Amino acid sequence: MITTRFAPSPTGRLHVGNIRTALHNWMLARKAGGCFLLRIDDTDAERSREEYVEAIRADLAWLGMEPDGVERQSERLALYEAAFDALKDAGRVYPCYETAQELDLKRKIALGRGLPPIYDRAALALSDAERAAKEADGVAPHWRFKLDHGEEIRWDDGVRGPQKFDPATLSDPVIRRADGSWLYMLPSAVDDIEMGITNVLRGEDHVSNTAVQIQMFTALYAAQHKGAAKVPDFAHEALLVGKEGKLSKRLGSLGCDAFREQGIEPEALVALLARLGTSQPVEPIADRAVLLDTFDLSTFGRAPAKFDDAELARINTAIVHQLPFERVQGLLPEGFTPEAWHAIRPNLEKASEVVEWWQVVTGPITPPDFADEDRAFLTEAARLLSWSETPWQDLTSALKAATGRKGKALFLPLRQALTGMDHGPDMKELLPLIGEEEAKARLESAAVA
Repeated sequence: MITTRFAPSPTGRLHVGNIRTALHNWMLARKAGGCFLLRIDDTDAERSREEYVEAIRADLAWLGMEPDGVERQSERLALYEAAFDALKDAGRVYPCYETAQELDLKRKIALGRGLPPIYDRAALALSDAERAAKEADGVAPHWRFKLDHGEEIRWDDGVRGPQKFDPATLSDPVIRRADGSWLYMLPSAVDDIEMGITNVLRGEDHVSNTAVQIQMFTALYAAQHKGAAKVPDFAHEALLVGKEGKLSKRLGSLGCDAFREQGIEPEALVALLARLGTSQPVEPIADRAVLLDTFDLSTFGRAPAKFDDAELARINTAIVHQLPFERVQGLLPEGFTPEAWHAIRPNLEKASEVVEWWQVVTGPITPPDFADEDRAFLTEAARLLSWSETPWQDLTSALKAATGRKGKALFLPLRQALTGMDHGPDMKELLPLIGEEEAKARLESAAVA
């Protein structure tokens, strides 16, 4: 069974790039009838906040992506400790004593010599006595994972195709800080094994991390499980950018709370992000089943995926026009009926605008000042108004016969007198909502104003 995971750090709100990653992992699992897990990467106790954990879960729920299970790294520290000890016994991790300033100087020297700025493994040359002397001086080590330089790292990426890395061109990654806290790389690999993750779909900025973690999988299986490594299938999608060509600070912080404030429906955000960066057209598809049926990693492109506010607004408007009454019922004013929603919905860009249009139905309204001939016309309209199953059609037919008016001259003064607007919902649907008594009063009032 396919099992995917979304692994945010609770150091802030989800932004649009995170949301896209979560969505694609959810879709990958759901299409295959698999399992989608949420892993909260909260090993950074200083920066992690419980309020962000709750916000992440609330945002996923709003988007309709409830996980099948939730894990928290802060509750799995014993697993990381055991894995670390096993790798240590196997000689795959080693202590290092350089300061941040010393490492930065090494990188600058390497770059100045035209060499790649990778760690030179100087710590491996220290003798036991030298290490003991540093620790006696109070220098606590940080720990690196020792890459195996003997074999090229290869995998078939679900988006990028065949990939290969020479491990000698990569730095041995730091996996544990001097204070004992964990960095991302080892806990993530441990969790992917223990949680049974079969597919890892993430941004292309993690490609070199994947090369390193593939060796970690192999080392962990050899050290702890005494068997062949079960490495997940990896796929790395192109990153999200703004229409200007880069991920702006504003876009990078744009999250579900901001989308909700703008009146964006979750169905619109899902419809856009589901296909953004693929060869498939971005369309206002509210039916998740359609999006899932067409989800295919082979359609993902290598070019950056461009997020455009205007495109989201267009999709949102089209989605609002599809929303059934039951979906929005809890958001509507008191007394609002399915018939009213059907009448008003085509005129909305955002569902929240329904309040303004409901005011047109319930009143009061402010009609424009009419010319004398239009006031006479509206007086006749009030006289001819009779109620039936089709009051608008009956009224306009009677007025056309009585006055000879047609087209704009016939319809516009009526709309203005009845709604105070020059445009709006179809009057044959709107007039029954206004009602006979109120409609007659509005026509009479406009005629004498």
